[in-house]
Amino acid sequence: MKSDMTTSIRVIAFLVVLSSTLRAADVTVGTATAHSGQRATGYIQVPAGVDAATNIPVIIINGAKPGPKLALVAGSHGTEYASIIALEKLGSSVSPAELSGALIIVPLVNLASFAQKVPHVNPIDGKNMNRMFPGKADGTQTERALWAIGREVVERCDYLIDLHGGDLDENLRRYTYLPVTGKAQLDATTRGMVMAFGLDHIIIQRQRGASVPGATSISAFAEDLGKPTVIAEAGHAGTTNAEDVDALVRGSENVMRHLKMLSGEVHPIEHPVWIGQITTVHSEQEGIFYPLVVPEAYVQQGMTIGYTTDYFGDKVTDVIAPITGIVVYICSVPSMAKGGTAAYIGEIASAR
Repeated sequence: MKSDMTTSIRVIAFLVVLSSTLRAADVTVGTATAHSGQRATGYIQVPAGVDAATNIPVIIINGAKPGPKLALVAGSHGTEYASIIALEKLGSSVSPAELSGALIIVPLVNLASFAQKVPHVNPIDGKNMNRMFPGKADGTQTERALWAIGREVVERCDYLIDLHGGDLDENLRRYTYLPVTGKAQLDATTRGMVMAFGLDHIIIQRQRGASVPGATSISAFAEDLGKPTVIAEAGHAGTTNAEDVDALVRGSENVMRHLKMLSGEVHPIEHPVWIGQITTVHSEQEGIFYPLVVPEAYVQQGMTIGYTTDYFGDKVTDVIAPITGIVVYICSVPSMAKGGTAAYIGEIASAR
C-alpha cells in the first residue's frame, strides 16, 4: 500500500511539472503582464524629457501553449489608418487558448500624429518615427519612444511584422517588402514569412551593410538584431477600406500559421510580381498636382504620369517617368511643393 501511495505521489508530481512546462511563461511589456492563456493591455511609458511624455498602447496575447514571440507594430505614421485598425482587430480576435507563443501588439506608435492628423512625422518634434531607430534615451519624444520600443518590443521578440499603408497623401497598392541581408538563414526565414503573408506584389529591399544608428527603420533595426521581419503596406489616402484592413489581418494570421503559432494550412503566394529598385519621381514646380496614372499601372520611360498647374490653372510642368516600371505609389492630393514626391516607380525584377 505504501509503495502504491509513493508511486501515486510521484505520478502527480510528474504531471504537475509536465503541466508547468507546457504552459507559456508570463510576458511583460511596459505596464502589461499576460499570464499563460491570457490577454493583457497596458502602456509603454515614455517619460517627459526635453518635450512631453507619451504612453504607447500595447496588447499582449499570451498563448496557452509555449512558442515564439511575434511582435506586430503599426502607426509609426499615425495617419496610415488601415494598418492601425488591422492591429486593433487582430488584438481582439486572436484567442489565447488557440495560440502557441505570444503576440506583442503595438497598434499605434505615433499618438500625436494620429490625434492631430499630421502625416509622416511626429508633430511634437517633427521627426519620422520609422527612421530614427534605435533612438536615444535622452533625445526628443520620437527618439525616446523608439528607444523604449527597441528595448521593450524588438529586443524581446523572435519575429516582427511591421504594418504600414498609404498616408494621407499617398495612393498605393498593397505590397510587402522582402528584406535581403545576405545572411542565408535569416533571409530564408524572412522569405518564408513574406511568402506566407500572401500579398501578390513584393518589393526586394536589399540591405547595404549595417544600418546607420539614428537613421534606421524598425525593420532594419530588427534585421540587424537577427529578427526575421515582414513589412506590409495596405490602405491608401487615409482610408480604412475593409478589403485593405482584412488583407493585413489575414496576412498576419497566415504568418502565425507559418510559424506554428496558430493551427491551419498556409497557402503561400506562388507567383508574385517581384519589384526591384524603387525610383522616386519629383515635381519640378510647386502648385496643384493632377495624376494621370493609378497604382499598379505599367509605365514607360518618358511617359507623362501627371502634371502640375499654377494657382490660376495654367500648366507649369509635366511629371515624367524617369524609368520603365510599375507605379507603386502616386500622390493622392492636389498639394505639391517644388521637389515634392509625385510618385514611386518600381522596376520589375525577375522571379526569385
